[in-house]
Amino acid sequence: MAIKFPTDEWVKALCEELNKSEPYAQAAATWEGDFYFIVEPEGSLTEPVYLYMDLWHGKCRSAGRVANPDEKKPEFVISATLGTWRKVIEKQLDPIKGMMTRKLKLKGNMMKIMKVPKAAAELVNCCTLIPTEFPG
Repeated sequence: MAIKFPTDEWVKALCEELNKSEPYAQAAATWEGDFYFIVEPEGSLTEPVYLYMDLWHGKCRSAGRVANPDEKKPEFVISATLGTWRKVIEKQLDPIKGMMTRKLKLKGNMMKIMKVPKAAAELVNCCTLIPTEFPG
C-alpha cells in the first residue's frame, strides 16, 4: 500500500529504510547533521510542509513532520516545490545537481554536503523503496 507524501508516516518510513540500509550506513558513516526538508505549496498542497530528519553516522536518529517550523533549529534546510521533490524521489533529479542549479534551495554549509555525495545518493535510493503516493 502506498504512503502519502509529504506525511509524518512517509518520513518515518524513510527513516526506517535508512536504518536498514548498509550502503547508506557506509556512505554516511562520517555524517553529522539534521535537516528540514520543506515541501513548498503546489497543486493541491496549499501550505508548506516541514519534514525533519536527524541523521547521525549512517543512521536516522529521528524523523517526523513538524507543525511549527520554529520547533527545531536544524543545521540544514532544503526547500523545493512538491514537483521538484517528486523528481528527486523518483530519481529524475540528482539532489546535489538540484542544489547546484537552485531547484533545491539550501540553507546550510554546501561544502559539508558536497563531501558526502554518495550519502545523498543512497538516501534517494532509500526513498525509491517506499511505495509513494503524491498529491495531485
